[in-house]
Amino acid sequence: MALHQSHRPTPELLAPAGDWDCVQAAIENGADAVYFGLDCGFNARARAANFAVDDLPELMQTLHRRGVAGYATLNVLVFSDELDAFRRVAEACDAAGVDAVLVQDVGAARLLREVCPRLPLHASTQMTLTSAETISLAEELGMERVVVARELSLSEIKAIRRQTTMPLEVFVHGALCVAYSGQCLTSESLGGRSANRGQCAQACRLPYDLVSDGNEVELGMQKYLLSPQDLAGFSLVPELIEAGVSSLKIEGRLKTAEYVANITRHYRRAIDEAVGGAAAAFSRREVEEMELSFSRGFSTGWLAGIDHKRLVPATSSAKRGVRLGTVVEVRGGRVVVDLAEELAAGVKRGDGVAFDCGATSDEAAGGRVYEVFAGGHSETGAVVSGRVGLTFGHGAIDFGKLAAGQAAWKTDDPQLTSRLRKSFTSAMPLRQQPVDLHVRASVGAAIEVQATTAAGASCSVASTERAEEAVKHPLDAELLRRQFGRLGGTPFALRDLTAEITGRPMLPLSVLGAVRKQLVAGLETAAAAHTHRQAASRPAAEPMLPKEMPAPSSLPVLRVLCRSLGQLRAVLDMGERELAADFADIREYGEAVVAARRVGARLLIATPRIHKPGETGIFRLMAKAEPDGVLVRNMAALRFFRDAGLPAEGDFSLNVTNERSATFFMAAGLQRVTASYDCNREQLLALVAATPPAWLEVVIHQHMPMFHMEHCVFCAVLSPGTDKTTCGRPCDVHAVHLRDRQGVQHRLTADVGCRNTLFNATPQSGAEVVPALLERGVRHVRVELLDEPAAEVREILAAYRELLAGRRSGRDVWQQLKASNRVGVTRGTLEEKRNPLAIL
Repeated sequence: MALHQSHRPTPELLAPAGDWDCVQAAIENGADAVYFGLDCGFNARARAANFAVDDLPELMQTLHRRGVAGYATLNVLVFSDELDAFRRVAEACDAAGVDAVLVQDVGAARLLREVCPRLPLHASTQMTLTSAETISLAEELGMERVVVARELSLSEIKAIRRQTTMPLEVFVHGALCVAYSGQCLTSESLGGRSANRGQCAQACRLPYDLVSDGNEVELGMQKYLLSPQDLAGFSLVPELIEAGVSSLKIEGRLKTAEYVANITRHYRRAIDEAVGGAAAAFSRREVEEMELSFSRGFSTGWLAGIDHKRLVPATSSAKRGVRLGTVVEVRGGRVVVDLAEELAAGVKRGDGVAFDCGATSDEAAGGRVYEVFAGGHSETGAVVSGRVGLTFGHGAIDFGKLAAGQAAWKTDDPQLTSRLRKSFTSAMPLRQQPVDLHVRASVGAAIEVQATTAAGASCSVASTERAEEAVKHPLDAELLRRQFGRLGGTPFALRDLTAEITGRPMLPLSVLGAVRKQLVAGLETAAAAHTHRQAASRPAAEPMLPKEMPAPSSLPVLRVLCRSLGQLRAVLDMGERELAADFADIREYGEAVVAARRVGARLLIATPRIHKPGETGIFRLMAKAEPDGVLVRNMAALRFFRDAGLPAEGDFSLNVTNERSATFFMAAGLQRVTASYDCNREQLLALVAATPPAWLEVVIHQHMPMFHMEHCVFCAVLSPGTDKTTCGRPCDVHAVHLRDRQGVQHRLTADVGCRNTLFNATPQSGAEVVPALLERGVRHVRVELLDEPAAEVREILAAYRELLAGRRSGRDVWQQLKASNRVGVTRGTLEEKRNPLAIL
């Protein structure tokens, strides 16, 4: 399809690099930049091979020599006792010439602005920046680019682009997390493996049953209710460019080098063709090649708008590859398969094939094809249509698991893998940097050549011999272009040559060849030393604490967070006077404020965790309720209610894990901040020791909000609709739980923006850490309710009241709650010593 030529700047193509092979794959297949992690613990892909800090100089020289930028991912939360170690890693990145670092933690970003003022900072998608208003956080921190949340649509990205000058980076291909990055607490809650520390256990890829109003809903093969298909946005590249996106990002630091080569090559082509005025028309075979490198099924994710059924078909969570066909029968040691009509590359000897044998991906069977029969003959080449008989090595497949009607998948193509590997293992560079040359030549002087790469690296060289007066064949621009354009086998390619020639100079071709070799060596040295950093970093706003800070309270203050109006009224009847409300229907906030004021109680109302373009009206409606204060959960809410003159306190979603983050948000106008749920007992106490305790509120009892998702399970499986405009709002009439493999039922809720939260069924109690918190000066603690009956609520609150008054021990309270709750309680993140390998 022909398009008009884009007048937008060509966006950067950013590829993942989990190891050295991936670096070479990205370079040779057209990446403009790569992002990588270090093995020191401060990156969001701890399971990748990653790079040693000592590797940084060599890594950056390798990248820069080939005209490629390198970004280090320091995109995790940083705890108080880690700030010095984090600083040392960042200083090593700065010294090695890293072009930017990706950061999640607000306090860490502030630290880097102080100690490495020239090192560019990019806001990681872990910062959950979803609107121009939330991006103001990155602006205040002096960041130079924002990786926006994957949950944004093209229209939302365009809206953000119109409202901010901040360069935007957008994921265009790869795995999708079902939860908002930076807001997922599932792995932390279930096993102490924080996704905000690069240790995600991928609980979203596990099977779940759906229970509605106490009854299991039969969903057939739909078991993977939280496992999205992979993002494949190649068809939307022209629109992303027109939207003004600065960088298109490929996910995959845990993927193979062949994957990096394959996907990078295709998106290089898509970008170049879009900039040239044409949409990349990938053939079915080319799409299959991408699927074979890794695919759970391709979709456009959220980029093309919300369609919950398309995003999560829920029939699988594993890598599937290409749909090969359908099993007809198993006969005589052969699996007979009708090939899919849309199949392009076919099936051949050596291919990997798998069969769906049950309700879950764990029950798949497969192996390498030994022989392919078609029309009664054994075929040596690929068969692309019709019916085939496949044989496998002895014992490779349990034929008893196979049955007619099962899907067959092509999972691997050794020939494709070999071809992709050759793209980055050959001694001859596949990718060459464009070079512009300016040549000066005159009789009696050495020839001078000034070279500049497309990335901006430059060098000058000169011949050792002086030019003589030509008798027959003087130098001209065409001769120089031929001689200096012979750059095969080097990482450079001549793009343009200009010449200043005085008189009729002449030099032997051997001299020009020597100059060319000298030129290549000089360019390699210059390119390796060249920085891709911007000339100057955005200045960070210096946080200034208000003159009046919260005064320490002599007595502990217990705040109770309620999830419904009925629950709030019941808690008021129990005598509680410090409350917070977190309602799905924010129209009820007004009634809640009236009920609280009637008995002299103080009430905060909570904002949604996510703010997207066009959603500020939610804040206006909340402000009309005239609460005593607001529990803010993102930067957009903080700025809105601060400017509206309403007292604001920061909730857990601001991810305060160190004193620098706390200082930033207090200076931004908050009266108090909630400690992050990612803190374990020791990390929480370290935060308390480093921060004025009057600034902090600590949640000591809660059902951990594990997944917080744009994806709506209610719409996907309990409605014929595809989004909130057509779903009929089943969330308003059904109480829904997801049952995990252990039989535990976790409550699922939807907020005002139709975003789902899955709460841990087992409440977490920090009763045993409360005495230590009180001893260190913490006076504000919180109990969060979910859907407990009134009698249980009364028991919970009475136990914590006794604890805060010093009449009972934390151990005693914990044991009482564990005995009285149907599913017990857990110490969760506040356990003294945790086993990071325990999960589900």
